[in-house]
Amino acid sequence: MILGSVIGNYDVLYPWVLALLILIPILAALYFFKLRHNRYANLRMSGLQAFEGHSLRGWLRMFVPPILRLLALAFLVIALARPQEINRKEEVKGEGIDITLVMDLSSSMLAKDFKPDRLEASKKVASDFISKRLFDRIGLVVFAGEAHTQCPPTTDYGMLNEFLSKTRCGVLQDGTAIGMGLATAVNRIKDSKSNSKVVVLLTDGMNNAGYYDPMDAANMAKTLGIRVYTIGVGTMGDALAPVRRRSDGEYVFGLVPVEIDEDLLVQMSNMTGGKYFRATDNESLQRIYSDIDRLEKTEYEVTVIEKRSEAFHPFVLWALIFVFVELLLKYTILRSLP
Repeated sequence: MILGSVIGNYDVLYPWVLALLILIPILAALYFFKLRHNRYANLRMSGLQAFEGHSLRGWLRMFVPPILRLLALAFLVIALARPQEINRKEEVKGEGIDITLVMDLSSSMLAKDFKPDRLEASKKVASDFISKRLFDRIGLVVFAGEAHTQCPPTTDYGMLNEFLSKTRCGVLQDGTAIGMGLATAVNRIKDSKSNSKVVVLLTDGMNNAGYYDPMDAANMAKTLGIRVYTIGVGTMGDALAPVRRRSDGEYVFGLVPVEIDEDLLVQMSNMTGGKYFRATDNESLQRIYSDIDRLEKTEYEVTVIEKRSEAFHPFVLWALIFVFVELLLKYTILRSLP
């Protein structure tokens, strides 16, 4: 059984051997204590040794060889602990879920009951939701008075977030065509080979446009085995929202009642085995997407293949180098005078 502590990509096979490193400072302290004692004794004697002790060569003779010896000992101790390099390879096997996010882009999504508005808050939590998924194919459908696919299902989440960030109100004909939004999403993922297909539909109003009935779209989703989660976005009561649009394209805001067809959204989600949520502020919207993330977990299996290789050789080599340098200096420039 391998006992060791992993540091980065390295493992120490016998970590208890590293306790011997405590000998290094102990030996250094004993040497310098002895050196100090002998040095003062030598100063009381006459001879050339006292002068040599104060020269550069004398200082090098006193300090360099023992330092090299201690370094060699430290590297040998590390080598005895048997460091090993670990190469890990992960094989991931799993089947992702096909998810299509359906987002309302009607002008009422600019209402200020969310910060900074409903649309931007919805885009942020949708982006956070995307970042938590690993192997799912996720697409984006947008709708107002009409609907179209903003991004087909993909695992390229960078591209998906790029499309999401560019969504804005006023591009599509105004209105709330919930049926068309859902029908477009269902048509986009109906041919998917995935065992699990999900639509997350977010709106802040009532179906008042389009030629596709929302319940017909929900029934089609049920027939194809697609679960539909619906989210109603908007505070209770009145909200500061666009009431008209000027000729220059700017919206004029005023207080308007928040009207969400919750009965319709509940029926759509219940029919398909999904769930309806109501978001009244940024925090509740974030919790809703977190709940959906937990409900729709992707099952996958991770197999870790580990390969170890000995890594003590460099430490032995450095220990030999330090010993060789010490001997070389001892018998050359630091050689004792005869």
